[in-house]
Amino acid sequence: MARISKFPAKSTLINSFYLLTGAGAATVFTVHSLNPNFLTTSPVVTPADVKAVLNGVVRSSRAVCTIASSVVDYKYSLYGLSVNSDEYSQVLSEVHLRSAKRVLNLCESNKGFYVKAAQFAAALRKIPKEYSLTLSPLQDQAVPCHFKEIKDVLISNLGPNLSDIFVSLDEQPIAAASIAQVHRAVLKDQQEVAVKVQYPGLEQQMKFDLATMSFLSKSVSLLFPEYRFEWMISEFTKNIAMELNFNQEAKNSERTARNFRNNNLVKVPFVLWEFTTNQVLTMQFCSGGKVDDLDLMKKMGINPITVAKALVEVFAEMIFVHGFLHGDPHPGNILVSPEGQNGFSLVLLDHGVYKEFDEDFRVRYCQLWKALILLDANKILQLGEQYGVGKYARYFPLIFTGRTIDSKSALGEAMSVDEKKNLRQELKSLKVEDYSSFMESVPSEFLTLLRTDELLKSLVNKLGSSQQVRLLSYAKYALRGLSPKLNPQNDSVVKVMLARIWTSIPYIQLRLVLEILELLSLVKALKLSVSKNFRGLVISINCLLVNFLSQISVFGT
Repeated sequence: MARISKFPAKSTLINSFYLLTGAGAATVFTVHSLNPNFLTTSPVVTPADVKAVLNGVVRSSRAVCTIASSVVDYKYSLYGLSVNSDEYSQVLSEVHLRSAKRVLNLCESNKGFYVKAAQFAAALRKIPKEYSLTLSPLQDQAVPCHFKEIKDVLISNLGPNLSDIFVSLDEQPIAAASIAQVHRAVLKDQQEVAVKVQYPGLEQQMKFDLATMSFLSKSVSLLFPEYRFEWMISEFTKNIAMELNFNQEAKNSERTARNFRNNNLVKVPFVLWEFTTNQVLTMQFCSGGKVDDLDLMKKMGINPITVAKALVEVFAEMIFVHGFLHGDPHPGNILVSPEGQNGFSLVLLDHGVYKEFDEDFRVRYCQLWKALILLDANKILQLGEQYGVGKYARYFPLIFTGRTIDSKSALGEAMSVDEKKNLRQELKSLKVEDYSSFMESVPSEFLTLLRTDELLKSLVNKLGSSQQVRLLSYAKYALRGLSPKLNPQNDSVVKVMLARIWTSIPYIQLRLVLEILELLSLVKALKLSVSKNFRGLVISINCLLVNFLSQISVFGT
C-alpha cells in the first residue's frame, strides 16, 4: 500500500521561495563582482559583459530549480518516516537516484564547471552510490568547442600569424574536457606537439558558477543542517583556480618530470614555453592509449597487472616520497605507451591539479600507513589526534584498507561475515552530521588523497590486479618515505644504490610480519578443527611464532 504523506506543502513552498529569492541576490552580487559599474547610472558595459551576465543568469536559474526540486523531494518523500526503518532506507535510495538524475541533466545542460564539479564529487568516497553511479558517465563526456573560437583564443595568446608558428594544426581535437581541449600540431621545426587551449570566457563563467554553487551549498545546509558541503566547495574552488592557470600547470609538469628523472617507466611531455601562456599550453606530443584500455594493451603485448603495479608505485612515490601529488589520475590523464625499456611506459598528462604536502604532513602520513598495515591501533589513534579528527581516527583503517581497526582479516582480504555484521551495527549509530564533521575536521590534503586513492582503486580493479598489491606498494613507499632523503644528482651512484638496498630492509621485514600474521590466523583456524590430542602441539607452534613476531616487528620504531 502506498504511503500517504502528511508533509506540509506550505513549508515546502516557503523553502523553495527562499531558495529562488536568494538566487536572485546571488546573481546580482556576482554581476557586480564582474563589473562594479554595471549597475551604476553611467555603466560601462561591453557586449561580452552582457553575454556573460545573461548566460550566468540562465545557468544559475537551472541550478536553483534543480536543487530546489531535490530539496522538496527529500523533504516531502522522507517526511514522517523513522530514520532507522527499512522503509526510510528504501525511500532515501529512491530519492537519491531521482536527485542524481536531476543533477546529471543539470550538468549536461550547463557543461563546463558543473561537469567538473560533478566529476570531483563522484570521485569522493562516501557519497551515496546512486550519485556516484549516475554521474560517472560525465568522466568521459565533453562536447568540443568550435574551432573558430579555439583559433580566436590562440590568436589572442600567440599572435595573429599562427602560420608563422605551426606548419599544421588539426581542427579536430584529439581530446576534449570540461575547461579545455587539445589539438595536434606540427611546429616550423617539424616537431610534433599537443596544444591545449582553454575555452573562451571561462573566468567570468567561473565567478558566476562558483557563486551559485556556494549559495546553493549554504542554502541546503540551512534547510538540512546535518548536510554541510562548504568543505567540498572550498576544495573545488582551489582546484579550479589551479586548472585555469596553464603556466602553473607547465611548472607542475616540469617538477614531476624532475622527480621521476631516474624512473624509466614514467614519461612527462616537456613544455615549449615560447608557445605557452595562461590559456594555451604547448607540449611534446606523446602517443599511447588510455591506461584502462585492455584491448589495446593486449594488442601491444603488455600485461595489465604489471601496468597496475607500476601505476600504483608511481603514485605511491608521489605521495610518500615526493610529497607532490597529481590530483586527477583518471584514465584519460594516464597513457600506456609501448615505448620504454620494460616494454611499456606510463605517460602522465594534465598536471593542472596538484597537492603539495609539507614535510610534517608527509612524514605523519607515512607513519599512518605503516600503522595501518600493521593495524597498530594506538599509533593510528595517536596520529588521528595530531590530524585533528579525534574519535573518527578509528575509521582510518576502514577508509584506506577496507578493514576495521580491530579486524582479524588479512591485508587486502574481505572482512569476515561477523566483522561486517558488527561494522553495520556500529555505523548505524553514526549520523550524517558525523560524516560532515569528519570531512570538515580532516586536513585538506586528505580530500585529495581520498579522491586519488579512489580513482586508483578503480583502475587497479579494472586492470585485474588485487588491492593487496596497492596496499603493499603503499607500505613499501611509506617506509621509503620515512628514510633519509637522497639527492641522486649530488650523491654517488654507489651511495644511492646502497641506500635503496638499506631502505628496502624494513619493507622486507614488514612483508615477513604480514606473512606470519596470516600464518597465525591459519593456525588459529586449525586449532578449532584438530582434535584435543594435537592442540598442545599447535599451541606450542603458536607461541613460537608470536615470540618470533615480537622480535622482528620492532623495526622502525
